[in-house]
Amino acid sequence: MTAFIAITTLLTLLVVAWVLRPLLRPAPQSGISSQRLNADIYRDQLQALERDLARAAISQADFEATRDELQLRLLDDTAEPDTDPQTSSTPFWTARRTAAVIALMLPLGAVGTYWWLGTPGAIDPVATQKMNDDKVVQMVESLAAKLKANPDNPKGWAMLARSYKVMGKLAEAEQAFEKAGQVVSNDPDLLVDYADILAVRGGNTIEGRPLDLVNQALRLDPRHPMALMMSGVAAYRRADFALAAAQWEKLLAELEPGSPDAQQIEADIADARAKAGQPGAAAGRMTPENINQMVERLAERLKSNPGDLAGWAKLARAYKVQGRLAEAEDAYAKAGKLVNKDPNLLTQYADLLAMRAGNKLEGRPLALVKQALALDPKHPMALMMAGSAAYRRADYAQAVLHWEKVLTVLDPDSSDATQVIAEIAQARAKGGLATPAKP
Repeated sequence: MTAFIAITTLLTLLVVAWVLRPLLRPAPQSGISSQRLNADIYRDQLQALERDLARAAISQADFEATRDELQLRLLDDTAEPDTDPQTSSTPFWTARRTAAVIALMLPLGAVGTYWWLGTPGAIDPVATQKMNDDKVVQMVESLAAKLKANPDNPKGWAMLARSYKVMGKLAEAEQAFEKAGQVVSNDPDLLVDYADILAVRGGNTIEGRPLDLVNQALRLDPRHPMALMMSGVAAYRRADFALAAAQWEKLLAELEPGSPDAQQIEADIADARAKAGQPGAAAGRMTPENINQMVERLAERLKSNPGDLAGWAKLARAYKVQGRLAEAEDAYAKAGKLVNKDPNLLTQYADLLAMRAGNKLEGRPLALVKQALALDPKHPMALMMAGSAAYRRADYAQAVLHWEKVLTVLDPDSSDATQVIAEIAQARAKGGLATPAKP
C-alpha cells in the first residue's frame, strides 16, 4: 500500500509540474515602445530633409518650414501616453494565481475521481483477501443453488465437493461426492479426495470404504501419489509393514529427489522395513529425534502457510501424541473453523483440554463434546466423554443414556463394548437404577 501511494504521488507531482511550467515561466519583454518608434521615424525624416538642403534640392525657407512641422508632430506624438492606464493595471487571474489553483485542484481532483470510480479497498491487502474470500463463498453458494435446481450434473457435484473440502465443510463435501456418482468412480483424483474426506470424518481411519476408494484409484492410476501414500499408511496401521514399505517406495519414485517430502518418505520406508525385519532398515530407522524433525518441518511449513487449517489440525494431533499439550492447544485454536465443523476434531480438542485441566471434563471440554454431538449424535468418543462427565457429577441416569447409545455403534463382540457394558452396570448400581429385563 505504501509503495502504491508513493508511486501515484510522484506521478501526480510530475504531471502538475509539467502543466504549471508554461504558467510560471517569465513572459518575454518586447523592448519597443510607440514613442521610441515615432522618434526614430522623425529623426530619419529630419536627416533626409537636411540632405535635401545640402544638395540644394529645397530652399532654406522650405527646409525651415518643413523642419518646424516635423518637430511639432514629434512633440504631439511623444506627448501621448504610451499605454492606456486601464490596460496597464494588474488583472486578478495572474499566471501565478492560476498555477496555484491548478496545483491544488489537480491532485484533489485525481484523488476524488479515484475514490468515486476506482477501488480504494484494493490498496489494503487484508481487505482484498477478505473480498476474494467472500467472492469464493458466493461462487460456491451459487454453484450449490444451480445444482439444487438441476441435480443431474455429476461434474458440477464433483466440483462442489472439492470446493466444500477446501472450505472445511466436510459433511457437505461428502454429500456432494455421493451425488457426483460415476464421475468420481472414473477419476483417481476424485476417488482419493473422497477417501480422504471419509477417513477424516471417520476419525482418520482409512480402513473400510476409504481404503476401497484408494484401491480403486490405484487400479486406474497405479502411480497416483496420494493413493500410494494412503495405501501405505493403511498397511502400516494394520501392521503389514512390508506392503507399507512397498507402496511408499513406489511413491518415492514419483517425488523430487532430496525434497522434504522425499526425505520424509525415505524415513517412513526405513521405519516400515525395520518393523518388517527387512535388511537395510536400521540405517534409516525412525527415532524420536526423526519424529521431532518431521513435526518441526510441518510447523515451519505452517508458518509460511497459516491458512492451512488441515495442517494445523495434523500438527495439533502430533503435538498431543508428543505430550506437548500447550502447543497442541494453540494449534487446535489455529485450525479454527475446521475444528468447529468436525466432530472428530472437536472431541480430540476436548480431550486435550480435559488433560490440561487434570482430566476434568466440565467447562470448555464438555461444551466442545456437546458441539460434536450436535453434529453427530452417535459419535462414539463424544458419547463416551459425555457419559463420563455425567457420571462424575453423579448424574448416573444421563451417563447410562449416553453409554447405551455408544453400544449401538460398537461391535457387540469387541473389547470396547464389553468395557462399556461394565461401566453401564456400575452406573446403574450407583444410581440405584433398575436393570432392564432381557427380551
